Amino acid sequence: MAAVRRSRAIIQRARRNTPTSSVQMVRSPRRRAHGVNERRWAAALARKPIAASLMAIMARLALQHIPGSPARGPCYPCRMARSTVRFWFSIIVIPTFLVVAVLGYFAWRQSVPGVRAILEPVPRWIGVKTPLAVDLHAVRGGVRSVEIRLKQGPARVVLTKQAFTGPESSAQRIELVINGGTLGLREGGAVLEVRARDGFWRPIRVDDKPVASIPVTLDFTPPSVEVVSATRYWAKGGGGLVVVRSRGASRVAVGVGPLSFRAYPAGPADSNLHVAIVALPWNYEVGTPIAAIAQDEAGNTTTRNVAVEVKGRRFRSDVIDVKDDFLERKLPELLPERGGVIPRDQLLEAFLTVNRDRRKQAEETKRTLAAKTQPRPLWDGVFLQPRNTKVFSNFAETRTYRYHGREVDTQVHFGYDLAAVRHGPVPAANAGVVVFAGPLSIYGNTVIVDHGLGLQTLYAHLSTIGVKEGDQVRQEQELGRSGDSGLAMGDHLHFEVLIGGISVTPVEWWDARWIRDHIGRPLREASLLLIESIMPELAKEQAAPPPRRRRAAAVPPRSQPTTKTESP
Repeated sequence: MAAVRRSRAIIQRARRNTPTSSVQMVRSPRRRAHGVNERRWAAALARKPIAASLMAIMARLALQHIPGSPARGPCYPCRMARSTVRFWFSIIVIPTFLVVAVLGYFAWRQSVPGVRAILEPVPRWIGVKTPLAVDLHAVRGGVRSVEIRLKQGPARVVLTKQAFTGPESSAQRIELVINGGTLGLREGGAVLEVRARDGFWRPIRVDDKPVASIPVTLDFTPPSVEVVSATRYWAKGGGGLVVVRSRGASRVAVGVGPLSFRAYPAGPADSNLHVAIVALPWNYEVGTPIAAIAQDEAGNTTTRNVAVEVKGRRFRSDVIDVKDDFLERKLPELLPERGGVIPRDQLLEAFLTVNRDRRKQAEETKRTLAAKTQPRPLWDGVFLQPRNTKVFSNFAETRTYRYHGREVDTQVHFGYDLAAVRHGPVPAANAGVVVFAGPLSIYGNTVIVDHGLGLQTLYAHLSTIGVKEGDQVRQEQELGRSGDSGLAMGDHLHFEVLIGGISVTPVEWWDARWIRDHIGRPLREASLLLIESIMPELAKEQAAPPPRRRRAAAVPPRSQPTTKTESP
């Protein structure tokens, strides 16, 4: 009843506020009936508010255009409908919107990725001492903590655990060395886990799972290595050969101080035998150890010293006067980025750039090309010096450069400078495969031929090149013509012998006896068939039966023919 009374009061106020019209001037039965209907309407609204509200809205819309109609004023049904809509809007729509907004915010928080771990390289093996580097990146909140551990069955070993405080950082790098022998784990499979947390809040934690999980193999047994045979006498700036037997190794090499020369499988007869051709650089210090090195996939390393005797060797020195006209002619070719013309007051600076920086780049290129060698010998017998050539510069010659009477630079000349006639033919010293053909900084037009096992020859300052990369060449095949390209003062051939990218004296490889004693003999002592492709005559000598004894005076055995080469 209270609702009915309130509705009547609302209707009466509406009447008073309704403007007077011709329809309202006459108190007709229709008008009285309208009042009765209003009371019934109010009672109906009190009993069924939702249905009555909808009916009131429809009636009000129908009577909007009738002059003097109560629908034009703030009648009770309309006000009730509005109150009901506001009520349900505040009860359903607004809370629903708030719930959706909160859930969306939580979903966004949860969708932000956690810490990302990058391991380069990805470890597959863990040995006695294995270096490990992990880069951590956080999208939001910064990296706050990290834990790296090994899991093997029920065993858990924490390798490192760190917490990062202070200013927020989105990137952290962890470096450590895993000492496999102290882990207390057995050899075999394991899992390397990286767990990390950032400072970003999420409704559901994501840091309870590893951000990186990598299966690894634990191997703490180092490979075996044994020096079977080796060149006995070595010289600075020269070469030699070492035969190594190793089991369980993925990489076998011979180290000379910081230098490393790869050893290659000797053949199918014994898969554990490896052969390495080794170079002693021109500045080798007597006493620097020469050792055979075997390393397995886990990084476990075993070394054995190679017993050798190293002889000292003296190298020549020379003084070269650099002229302005020579620099004006050569430097634009070697420094094309300077526009082709170099002012005279900048000639010295440009020359030093070429003689130092570009020379260094050329040496690095030679070492890089050493990786293109074949794992088997491609050459046969002695290497040949170009015929009728005269030596103008020797190997490891220290050159002092003078400009306008004062010393400006000092460099070491690798190889031999040979000259015969202008634009003379340049033959291959031995059979092999061309691994480089083109301009090479100070060397100008250059050809590099690979002879296998890390042994290569270089032909520089050519005027023309007659081969291309990948060509197979035979001994004495023409590679090009001599010239003065690069930093050459005249027409000549710059010839080098490279072992693992390190220059050695060519004189040794021009000498058949030296190859027989220093390369062939260690192979023969190891009973390797590899000797047949390198020194066929030495292999025949090894296979020949000993001479029969006679009662008469012993006949001296027939000596093996040796190839004579012109001494430089």
